[in-house]
Amino acid sequence: MTLIDGKAVSAAVKERIRKEIEEKKLKIGLAVVIVGNDQASRVYVNNKKKACEFCGISSYEYALPEETTEFQLLKLIDDLNNDSSVNGILVQLPLPKHIDEKKIIGYISPEKDVDAFNAVNVGKIMIGDYAFLPCTPAGVMELIHSTGTEISGKECVVIGRSNIVGKPMAMLLLHENATVTICHSKTENLREVCGRADILVSAVGRAGFVTADMVKEGAVVIDVGMNRNEEGKLCGDVDFDNVKDKCSYITPVPGGVGPMTIAMLMENTLRAKKLQCL
Repeated sequence: MTLIDGKAVSAAVKERIRKEIEEKKLKIGLAVVIVGNDQASRVYVNNKKKACEFCGISSYEYALPEETTEFQLLKLIDDLNNDSSVNGILVQLPLPKHIDEKKIIGYISPEKDVDAFNAVNVGKIMIGDYAFLPCTPAGVMELIHSTGTEISGKECVVIGRSNIVGKPMAMLLLHENATVTICHSKTENLREVCGRADILVSAVGRAGFVTADMVKEGAVVIDVGMNRNEEGKLCGDVDFDNVKDKCSYITPVPGGVGPMTIAMLMENTLRAKKLQCL
């Protein structure tokens, strides 16, 4: 078993971005909007600010109170859509319950939608003609590529069908000629289906969900989950201790997919700038 070091791979991606921005003397701005006081969101936003600083991207934070109205948030997005110094816009999810997330995401200009959640960008991913990729699935692809694993022709299983990870993850694997199965809460014979996977990606958000009897000998296992176990310790979806000796490559939690998500956000922001300069 070889551990896939997400910190090392993400550091290489960010270094490449930093060099390009420096060499081309690019002025790039990323606006991050956070509404309310969700602690996990605050940690993510702080990490994004640090990554921007490293890469040479200007980070504009808009921290809005919990009681911000949908109209006020839409007005801010409208202003950012029209601000030429802002190349990328990211609205940190989840939003407070009184705000319609779908409406907010749909209001972000597709050219500045560096999360790639807007329906226009989702549609482009579907047909394989995309400018941006959702950060987590794009990060997973980078991690798989870093192992030298050939994806074409392989049997890949994605556990989870969310719009943010599961569905786009399956599309990216499909674009690289994998045979892809998406599993979810209604999947029958889950153990058998997962046991066929050459590459297994889990994004269900349940600690220890993927057990050793679900993993094929020599498989590549990517753990997107970010959970707390009974002791309150950070862990993934995969029962790491029991699975690690069965697979060829595996991502740890933390230090696997997490760092890649932010690195790919930097990649998307750089790409947005380039596209807006065309």
